[in-house]
Amino acid sequence: MRTFRNHLAAGGLAQPNFPPRFNIAPTQPIPVVITENGVRHFRLMRWGLWPAWVKDPRKFTLLINARAETVLEKPAFKNAIKRRRCLIPADGYYEWHTSDQRKRPYFIHRRDGGPIGLAALAETWIGPNGEELDTVAIVTAPASADLAMLHHRVPVTIAPDDFERWLDCRANDAEMAMALLTGPDEGEFAWHEVSTRVNHVDNDDAQLVLPITAVQRAAEKSKPAKTAAPKRPAPVVTEDDGQGSLF
Repeated sequence: MRTFRNHLAAGGLAQPNFPPRFNIAPTQPIPVVITENGVRHFRLMRWGLWPAWVKDPRKFTLLINARAETVLEKPAFKNAIKRRRCLIPADGYYEWHTSDQRKRPYFIHRRDGGPIGLAALAETWIGPNGEELDTVAIVTAPASADLAMLHHRVPVTIAPDDFERWLDCRANDAEMAMALLTGPDEGEFAWHEVSTRVNHVDNDDAQLVLPITAVQRAAEKSKPAKTAAPKRPAPVVTEDDGQGSLF
């Protein structure tokens, strides 16, 4: 994270006072970098975007992702892509892949160990009593051939040289930003299997991102795989395209 902060310091970014997190789930607060009046700020936002026009969030789909291909069309995102672009600093992210009837977690990170700035869109939801809540969704794109082995979509990562271009919303125009909404190049990212401890959100420590050990793997293999629960009817949603799925 230190390298990421150095890249952002040029915009006058103050050092955040947030503890490190290793297992963030949707609906939890997540640190976000946003530019306001030409100055960069860290701010905690709820992961799961609520547009300002939503009356009752309980009846609205949880939008944790925004597909790069449709951000200019979707009512939930078309204003945010022009006016409220932001970055989520990260060292990597998790993805799950099913093999041998088991869903295994993997930690994905830049192969060179460099900083990651996840492209994101923010909205402030205002409730009926005047309460305000900053919310955010991560932009995703089709995966490169190598990452597609784990999942067909990936978060969009903004290169450090493009941080300023992505965060600058003064022109109220998405054209320049749209050119940045692509997945990483093949070979740019690496990954390794991690312990299934990450499946439980209460576990939030640095050990989660380490490669799984032989002892851990043997212990987890000895546990019987869970039987899939009967499928329930899919809920009716107002925004589709997998924007409520993890990447």
